[in-house]
Amino acid sequence: MADSPRRTHSSASPFEPVYGYSRAVRVGDRIDVAGCAPIEPDGSSTAGDAGVQASRCLTIIGEALAALGGAPADVVRTRMFITDPADADLVGRAHGAVFGAIRPAATMVVVSALLRPEWKVEIEAEAIIEKRA
Repeated sequence: MADSPRRTHSSASPFEPVYGYSRAVRVGDRIDVAGCAPIEPDGSSTAGDAGVQASRCLTIIGEALAALGGAPADVVRTRMFITDPADADLVGRAHGAVFGAIRPAATMVVVSALLRPEWKVEIEAEAIIEKRA
């Protein structure tokens, strides 16, 4: 592990320092991005439907990856948590807009609720950084 120091990245989430976690962690060639909820830089929730909220979550994921030397093209797995099965298409299409050509392994799960009642979606990602020429 001496060759692969642990690097972390934080975001606007008010929960990170209180709950003791990082938005993303990189060790070696792997980046794990924690569940990203639709949170704006000021800590407020993103307004809009599940597709708009999913786009915000994916933006946060992209920022976390970039901060640790990765990119959406490096993502190998995502997990999407939605609170209403009727939102699956909106969330899936937002996911496809980012990952359509990349096609990571993906899971979408319906959950009873997320931490804030206005959140309709939360997304997490795992990436492996390939050696680039």
